[in-house]
Amino acid sequence: MSINATLSIATGGLAAVSRELALVSQNIANANTPDYAREIATQTALTAEGQGLGVHVGPATRLVDTVLQAAALRQNAVVADLQARQSALQAIDAAQGTPGDGTDLPSLLGKLQSAFSTLLNQPADQTQQSAVVAAAGTLTQGINDLSEAYATQRQDAQDALVTAVGTLNATIADIGRLSDQIIALQGGGQSTADLENQRDAALHTLSDLIDLRVLHQANGDVVLSSSGGLSLPVHGTGAALATTGANLHAGAYYPGGGIPGITLNGVDVTRELTGGRIGAALTLRDLTLPTAQAELDEFAQTLATRFDAQGLRLFSDPTGAVPPGGGTPVQSTYVGFAASIQVNPAVRANPTLVRDGTTAIAGSATGASAFTPNPASGPAGFTTMITRVLTYALGREVQSGVPQPAANTTGLGPDGTLRAPYVAPLSLGDMATTMVAAQAQDSSLTSARLATEQAVQSGLAARLSAMSGVNVDTEMAHMITLQNAYGANARVMATAQALFQQLLTMVQ
Repeated sequence: MSINATLSIATGGLAAVSRELALVSQNIANANTPDYAREIATQTALTAEGQGLGVHVGPATRLVDTVLQAAALRQNAVVADLQARQSALQAIDAAQGTPGDGTDLPSLLGKLQSAFSTLLNQPADQTQQSAVVAAAGTLTQGINDLSEAYATQRQDAQDALVTAVGTLNATIADIGRLSDQIIALQGGGQSTADLENQRDAALHTLSDLIDLRVLHQANGDVVLSSSGGLSLPVHGTGAALATTGANLHAGAYYPGGGIPGITLNGVDVTRELTGGRIGAALTLRDLTLPTAQAELDEFAQTLATRFDAQGLRLFSDPTGAVPPGGGTPVQSTYVGFAASIQVNPAVRANPTLVRDGTTAIAGSATGASAFTPNPASGPAGFTTMITRVLTYALGREVQSGVPQPAANTTGLGPDGTLRAPYVAPLSLGDMATTMVAAQAQDSSLTSARLATEQAVQSGLAARLSAMSGVNVDTEMAHMITLQNAYGANARVMATAQALFQQLLTMVQ
C-alpha cells in the first residue's frame, strides 16, 4: 500500500471519527429530551480489488422499534383520557362533600328530617318552625351548588375541547411540515434522524389528544388516523378539523341540541375522535356530566313532588311552582330543576306553614291520602302535616300500604338518551345515598384505572427508552473508543508525514 493511500485512509478515518464524536455529543446533550431516539452513524468499509480504501460514513439513523413506539402512543392516549376524567370527577367529589361530614346530600336531607322530628314535639314553637325552613334552605342550596359544579365541569370540558382541537390542527400541520422535509432529505440520501426525532415529539403531543394510529411509509412519510378510522389530513390536502365554542346549559345536548360537533370538510366526525383529552372532553360533556345532572334533577323533582303530594309545598322553583312530570322525554318539564330549586317563597314568608301545610289533598287509592291544612284559627299543636312528612314524604310509602312511585332512571336528560346506573330506591334518603355513592364510585374506579394504566405507560416508556433512548454510560464508553481510534488514525498520519519527509530528504 502506498504512503499516499495510507494517508488518505487515515484522513477518512479521522473524518469518520469526528462525525461519530459529534453524534455522541448530541446524544448525551439530549439524554433527557422526551421522545429523542439515539442516533448512530452507519459505516461501510471501502475496498477496490481487495484493497482497503478506508471507511464511508452514511447518514445518521435512529434505533427505534416502531411496534413498541405505537403501543406507547396508544397508551399515552389512554392515560391522558383518564387524567382528564379524573380531574373533573375529583372536582365533583369535592362539591359533594365527604359522606357523614354534614355537607353531603344525604346528611343535608337527614338534618331536614331531624328538624321535622324536633318540630313534632313542639309544633307551635316558631323557632323550631324557622329551623325547619332553614334546614330546607340548606338542602336546596346544597342541590344548587352540586348542580353548578356539574355545569362548571361540563363547560370546562367544552372549552377544553375547543382548545384541544386547535392544538390538534397545529400539531398535525407540524407533522406534515416535518414529513415533507424528511421525504426530501431521504430522497437525496441525507440523514433525517433529527427531523424524525422532532416528528416523534409531535406524535407524542398528538397521542395526548386522541387515540392515534401511525403508519410509517417507505419514503419517510407517515399516515395518521384515529382509532375510530378517521384519516387525518397530514399534508393539508383537506381543511383542518373545526369546532366552535358554546355556552352550555342544562338543556343543551349533542347532537342536535345546541352543542357543536367537530367537523372535517363540513362532515361531522365527532364520534370518530376517541381517547386522549379530546375523547375525555367529549365523554364528560355528552355523557358523564349530563347523566349526573339528570340524576340530580330527578332527585330535586322527586323531593319537591313528594312533599307537595302530602300537602306541603316546601320546595319549588322561584315562582312557587313544582314542575310536573309525565313529559316526553320523561324529564322534559324539569331539566335543570336542580339549579333553581328553592324553599317555596310562601313558606319562607310564613314558616308556620311547615306545621299547617299549604295545600288540600283530595286523596286517592294509589297516591297520598286526603289532607286538609290547619286553618289560621286551628290548633297550635297541629301535628298531622309533620307526621305525614316524616312518615310518607320522607318514607317509602305514599300512604299506608301504598309504595312511593319510583323515580325515573332511564330516558333521562333533555333528549331522553341518558340512564342512571342504579335502580332508584323508594325513599328520598336512600335515593340521595345511592346517587352520591354511584357518582363517587365512578370517580374511584377512574382513579384506580388511571393508576393501573400509568404503570403500564411507565413500563412501555422504560422498554422504549432501553431500546432507543440514550444511555450516558454507553455513550461515554463509545466516546473513549472513538478517542482511541482518533489517536490511532492520527499516529498513522504522523507516520505517513514522517515517511514523506524522509523521502524528500533522500531526494534532496
